[in-house]
Amino acid sequence: MGQKEDIEKVTSKIILIRDTQVIIDRDVAELYGVTTREINQALKNNPRKFPSDFVIE
Repeated sequence: MGQKEDIEKVTSKIILIRDTQVIIDRDVAELYGVTTREINQALKNNPRKFPSDFVIE
């Protein structure tokens, strides 16, 4: 896949919640080719590797 297609794939997953652009965990998992569980586990195991505004709960 080319860079333009990659950008379009990511931007198509962005939604607006409370005036904040977000990508839902299942969409992040799909983009990276992993399960939602793996994304959530990575966040739990490595919280310092993610920006403070990376997760909205």
